Amino acid sequence: MRLTADRYNCRMSPEAVSPAPRPSLQRLFLTGLLTLLPIWLTWVVVKFVFVLLSGISSPLIVPLSERIAASFPDYLGWIKVEWMQDITALLATLLVILLVGILSRRVIGQQLLRWFGAVIRRIPLASIIYDSAKKLLDILQTKPGSTQRVVLIDFPHRDMKSIGLVTRVLKEQGTGRELAAVYVPTTPNPTSGYLEIVPVELLTPTDWTVDQAMSFIISGGAVAPDSVPFTRSADR
Repeated sequence: MRLTADRYNCRMSPEAVSPAPRPSLQRLFLTGLLTLLPIWLTWVVVKFVFVLLSGISSPLIVPLSERIAASFPDYLGWIKVEWMQDITALLATLLVILLVGILSRRVIGQQLLRWFGAVIRRIPLASIIYDSAKKLLDILQTKPGSTQRVVLIDFPHRDMKSIGLVTRVLKEQGTGRELAAVYVPTTPNPTSGYLEIVPVELLTPTDWTVDQAMSFIISGGAVAPDSVPFTRSADR
Protein backbone atom coordinates (compact mmCIF):
# COMPACT_ATOMS: atom_id res chain seq x y z
CA MET A 1 0.00 0.00 0.00
CA ARG A 2 2.83 2.41 0.73
CA LEU A 3 4.33 1.79 -2.71
CA THR A 4 0.96 2.47 -4.35
CA ALA A 5 0.51 5.62 -2.32
CA ASP A 6 4.00 6.84 -3.19
CA ARG A 7 3.27 6.31 -6.85
CA TYR A 8 -0.01 8.16 -6.47
CA ASN A 9 1.61 11.07 -4.65
CA CYS A 10 4.40 11.25 -7.21
CA ARG A 11 1.89 11.26 -10.06
CA MET A 12 -0.21 13.97 -8.42
CA SER A 13 2.70 16.20 -7.38
CA PRO A 14 2.53 19.83 -8.59
CA GLU A 15 5.76 19.41 -10.53
CA ALA A 16 4.29 16.52 -12.54
CA VAL A 17 0.96 18.18 -13.42
CA SER A 18 2.21 21.74 -13.96
CA PRO A 19 2.09 22.76 -17.66
CA ALA A 20 5.29 23.37 -19.56
CA PRO A 21 6.34 27.02 -19.73
CA ARG A 22 5.22 28.76 -22.88
CA PRO A 23 8.01 29.83 -25.25
CA SER A 24 8.60 33.53 -25.38
CA LEU A 25 7.63 35.63 -28.37
CA GLN A 26 11.29 36.15 -29.21
CA ARG A 27 11.98 32.40 -29.26
CA LEU A 28 8.94 31.77 -31.46
CA PHE A 29 10.12 34.48 -33.87
CA LEU A 30 13.65 33.03 -34.04
CA THR A 31 12.28 29.51 -34.57
CA GLY A 32 10.08 30.71 -37.42
CA LEU A 33 12.94 32.72 -38.92
CA LEU A 34 15.36 29.78 -38.84
CA THR A 35 12.67 27.56 -40.36
CA LEU A 36 11.93 29.93 -43.23
CA LEU A 37 15.53 30.98 -43.93
CA PRO A 38 16.59 27.86 -45.89
CA ILE A 39 13.29 27.97 -47.79
CA TRP A 40 13.86 31.63 -48.67
CA LEU A 41 17.48 30.97 -49.67
CA THR A 42 16.38 28.09 -51.93
CA TRP A 43 13.73 30.33 -53.48
CA VAL A 44 16.25 33.12 -54.16
CA VAL A 45 18.70 30.77 -55.91
CA VAL A 46 15.99 28.93 -57.87
CA LYS A 47 14.33 32.20 -58.89
CA PHE A 48 17.68 33.59 -60.07
CA VAL A 49 18.35 30.50 -62.20
CA PHE A 50 14.74 30.38 -63.42
CA VAL A 51 14.71 34.01 -64.53
CA LEU A 52 18.14 33.66 -66.11
CA LEU A 53 17.26 30.56 -68.12
CA SER A 54 13.75 31.63 -69.11
CA GLY A 55 15.04 35.04 -70.19
CA ILE A 56 17.27 33.41 -72.79
CA SER A 57 14.36 31.96 -74.79
CA SER A 58 11.73 34.60 -73.96
CA PRO A 59 12.39 36.74 -77.10
CA LEU A 60 11.42 33.72 -79.22
CA ILE A 61 8.80 32.07 -77.03
CA VAL A 62 6.69 35.17 -76.24
CA PRO A 63 5.83 36.19 -79.85
CA LEU A 64 5.41 32.54 -80.84
CA SER A 65 2.96 31.85 -78.01
CA GLU A 66 0.98 34.98 -78.84
CA ARG A 67 0.66 33.88 -82.47
CA ILE A 68 -0.52 30.42 -81.42
CA ALA A 69 -3.03 31.93 -78.98
CA ALA A 70 -4.33 34.28 -81.67
CA SER A 71 -4.76 31.41 -84.15
CA PHE A 72 -6.63 29.20 -81.66
CA PRO A 73 -8.24 31.62 -79.16
CA ASP A 74 -10.86 29.12 -77.96
CA TYR A 75 -8.43 26.30 -77.24
CA LEU A 76 -4.95 27.75 -76.72
CA GLY A 77 -5.68 31.23 -75.39
CA TRP A 78 -4.14 30.27 -72.07
CA ILE A 79 -0.72 29.78 -73.65
CA LYS A 80 -0.04 33.54 -73.72
CA VAL A 81 -0.34 33.87 -69.92
CA GLU A 82 2.90 35.30 -68.51
CA TRP A 83 3.73 32.44 -66.16
CA MET A 84 3.06 29.90 -68.90
CA GLN A 85 5.39 31.81 -71.24
CA ASP A 86 8.10 31.78 -68.57
CA ILE A 87 7.77 28.02 -68.02
CA THR A 88 7.78 27.34 -71.76
CA ALA A 89 10.87 29.53 -72.20
CA LEU A 90 12.61 27.71 -69.35
CA LEU A 91 11.83 24.30 -70.85
CA ALA A 92 13.02 25.49 -74.26
CA THR A 93 16.32 26.68 -72.79
CA LEU A 94 16.85 23.41 -70.91
CA LEU A 95 16.11 21.48 -74.10
CA VAL A 96 18.69 23.52 -76.02
CA ILE A 97 21.27 22.90 -73.26
CA LEU A 98 20.63 19.15 -73.42
CA LEU A 99 20.92 19.17 -77.21
CA VAL A 100 24.20 21.08 -77.02
CA GLY A 101 25.48 18.55 -74.48
CA ILE A 102 24.56 15.69 -76.81
CA LEU A 103 26.11 17.38 -79.85
CA SER A 104 29.30 18.27 -77.99
CA ARG A 105 29.99 14.55 -77.56
CA ARG A 106 29.74 13.92 -81.30
CA VAL A 107 32.15 14.81 -84.07
CA ILE A 108 29.75 17.19 -85.83
CA GLY A 109 29.06 19.00 -82.57
CA GLN A 110 32.76 19.43 -81.83
CA GLN A 111 33.31 20.84 -85.31
CA LEU A 112 30.44 23.31 -84.82
CA LEU A 113 31.89 24.39 -81.47
CA ARG A 114 35.31 24.98 -83.03
CA TRP A 115 33.70 26.98 -85.83
CA PHE A 116 31.68 29.02 -83.31
CA GLY A 117 34.80 29.67 -81.22
CA ALA A 118 36.69 30.83 -84.31
CA VAL A 119 33.87 33.27 -85.15
CA ILE A 120 33.71 34.60 -81.56
CA ARG A 121 37.48 35.17 -81.47
CA ARG A 122 37.15 37.57 -84.41
CA ILE A 123 35.01 39.90 -82.26
CA PRO A 124 37.35 41.99 -80.04
CA LEU A 125 35.43 42.19 -76.75
CA ALA A 126 33.55 38.91 -77.14
CA SER A 127 36.79 37.01 -77.74
CA ILE A 128 38.21 38.12 -74.37
CA ILE A 129 35.06 37.11 -72.48
CA TYR A 130 34.70 33.79 -74.32
CA ASP A 131 38.32 32.73 -73.93
CA SER A 132 38.44 33.78 -70.26
CA ALA A 133 35.25 31.93 -69.35
CA LYS A 134 36.33 28.82 -71.25
CA LYS A 135 39.74 28.76 -69.58
CA LEU A 136 38.19 29.27 -66.13
CA LEU A 137 35.83 26.31 -66.60
CA ASP A 138 38.66 24.14 -67.89
CA ILE A 139 40.91 25.11 -64.98
CA LEU A 140 38.28 24.29 -62.34
CA GLN A 141 38.16 20.72 -63.63
CA THR A 142 41.87 20.09 -63.05
CA LYS A 143 44.25 20.59 -60.14
CA PRO A 144 46.70 23.50 -60.40
CA GLY A 145 49.73 21.30 -59.68
CA SER A 146 51.63 22.46 -56.59
CA THR A 147 48.58 23.64 -54.61
CA GLN A 148 45.13 22.36 -53.77
CA ARG A 149 42.12 23.69 -55.67
CA VAL A 150 40.11 24.79 -52.60
CA VAL A 151 42.09 26.84 -50.06
CA LEU A 152 41.62 29.31 -47.23
CA ILE A 153 43.16 32.77 -47.39
CA ASP A 154 43.56 35.54 -44.83
CA PHE A 155 40.70 37.76 -45.94
CA PRO A 156 39.64 40.42 -45.08
CA HIS A 157 42.44 40.28 -42.46
CA ARG A 158 44.79 37.73 -40.89
CA ASP A 159 42.47 36.57 -38.10
CA MET A 160 39.66 35.75 -40.54
CA LYS A 161 39.53 33.18 -43.35
CA SER A 162 37.68 33.04 -46.65
CA ILE A 163 37.10 30.12 -48.99
CA GLY A 164 38.98 30.56 -52.25
CA LEU A 165 39.48 28.67 -55.49
CA VAL A 166 42.99 28.64 -56.94
CA THR A 167 42.70 29.37 -60.67
CA ARG A 168 46.37 29.72 -61.53
CA VAL A 169 49.88 29.77 -60.04
CA LEU A 170 52.13 32.65 -61.15
CA LYS A 171 55.75 33.70 -60.58
CA GLU A 172 56.72 36.96 -58.92
CA GLN A 173 58.85 39.07 -61.22
CA GLY A 174 62.43 39.27 -60.02
CA THR A 175 62.24 36.78 -57.15
CA GLY A 176 60.48 33.86 -58.80
CA ARG A 177 58.28 33.35 -55.74
CA GLU A 178 55.08 31.42 -56.45
CA LEU A 179 51.88 33.46 -56.32
CA ALA A 180 48.38 32.04 -56.55
CA ALA A 181 45.46 33.72 -58.28
CA VAL A 182 42.56 32.97 -55.91
CA TYR A 183 38.91 33.60 -56.69
CA VAL A 184 36.86 34.27 -53.53
CA PRO A 185 33.12 33.69 -54.17
CA THR A 186 30.47 35.51 -52.16
CA THR A 187 27.45 34.11 -50.31
CA PRO A 188 24.83 33.13 -51.44
CA ASN A 189 25.62 34.00 -55.07
CA PRO A 190 29.02 32.47 -55.92
CA THR A 191 29.05 34.05 -59.40
CA SER A 192 30.22 37.31 -57.84
CA GLY A 193 33.32 37.67 -55.72
CA TYR A 194 36.89 38.91 -55.46
CA LEU A 195 40.14 38.04 -57.19
CA GLU A 196 43.14 37.97 -54.85
CA ILE A 197 46.83 37.35 -55.60
CA VAL A 198 48.28 35.51 -52.60
CA PRO A 199 51.74 34.00 -52.02
CA VAL A 200 51.50 30.22 -52.12
CA GLU A 201 53.10 29.87 -48.70
CA LEU A 202 50.27 31.94 -47.19
CA LEU A 203 47.55 29.61 -48.48
CA THR A 204 45.86 27.21 -46.08
CA PRO A 205 45.22 24.04 -48.10
CA THR A 206 42.08 21.95 -47.60
CA ASP A 207 40.93 18.54 -48.77
CA TRP A 208 37.57 19.92 -49.91
CA THR A 209 36.27 19.40 -53.42
CA VAL A 210 34.88 22.26 -55.48
CA ASP A 211 31.34 20.90 -54.93
CA GLN A 212 31.85 20.92 -51.15
CA ALA A 213 33.18 24.47 -51.27
CA MET A 214 30.21 25.64 -53.35
CA SER A 215 27.74 23.95 -50.98
CA PHE A 216 29.46 25.66 -48.06
CA ILE A 217 29.29 29.07 -49.74
CA ILE A 218 25.71 28.87 -51.04
CA SER A 219 24.36 27.56 -47.72
CA GLY A 220 26.14 30.27 -45.73
CA GLY A 221 28.25 27.67 -43.93
CA ALA A 222 25.35 25.41 -42.92
CA VAL A 223 26.49 22.58 -45.22
CA ALA A 224 30.13 21.85 -44.43
CA PRO A 225 32.51 19.09 -43.30
CA ASP A 226 32.95 18.59 -39.58
CA SER A 227 36.44 20.14 -39.48
CA VAL A 228 38.40 22.80 -41.35
CA PRO A 229 42.18 23.49 -41.26
CA PHE A 230 42.01 27.09 -40.05
CA THR A 231 45.72 27.46 -39.12
CA ARG A 232 48.58 26.85 -41.51
CA SER A 233 51.12 24.25 -40.44
CA ALA A 234 53.92 26.88 -40.60
CA ASP A 235 52.11 29.05 -38.03
CA ARG A 236 51.62 26.31 -35.48
